[in-house]
Amino acid sequence: MDQSATATTTYHHGGLRQALIDAGLAILNEENVLALSLRKVAKRADVSHTAPYRHFKDKSDLLAAIAEEGFRALSAEMKIAFALFPEDPRNVLLELGRRYVGFGVQHPAQLSLMFSDLLRQGVSDSLGESAFATLELVIQAITAGQRANLLKAGDPQDLARTYWALAHGLAMLSKEGLLATEDNEVDQDKITSQLENLLAGMAQ
Repeated sequence: MDQSATATTTYHHGGLRQALIDAGLAILNEENVLALSLRKVAKRADVSHTAPYRHFKDKSDLLAAIAEEGFRALSAEMKIAFALFPEDPRNVLLELGRRYVGFGVQHPAQLSLMFSDLLRQGVSDSLGESAFATLELVIQAITAGQRANLLKAGDPQDLARTYWALAHGLAMLSKEGLLATEDNEVDQDKITSQLENLLAGMAQ
């Protein structure tokens, strides 16, 4: 029996879909988005070249799934900030930013994909929902900061987008090594300092 056919039968329920996402992400990390194709993903996952079409109508659909998984992973990482500092909105906001930067440095290709024109094109409703769910974590932290009189009054969603813009910019600089220590590690002191400057500007 053909090896790819055998491999396909080993996937049950959501196993094939996840295997294809994992294969696509691996290609994305090793090469680039232009190098990725459903046929190449199928080969990487060791399944038939038609198998991806069971879950994805085209390449954009697969990319949206990879991006969506990235937002879920980023959200999980950011939620840790709330667990670490349940009664401290200021440190939650600082930790959110640090974890955002950390995710960007560890998953640069996926982060770039997450903020590609897939969102603008509306390729996937669930992608948009997962992206906004991540933003809602920042809105939650901003709202807590306002209630604690740490941040100025105003639309928390607008302030959250301002915060997000800085965190994203810091992630982009960090992944390029422009905010690094002499040991070529992310300079957490610089990251924290920039986040503190932002919070100071957003204070009452």
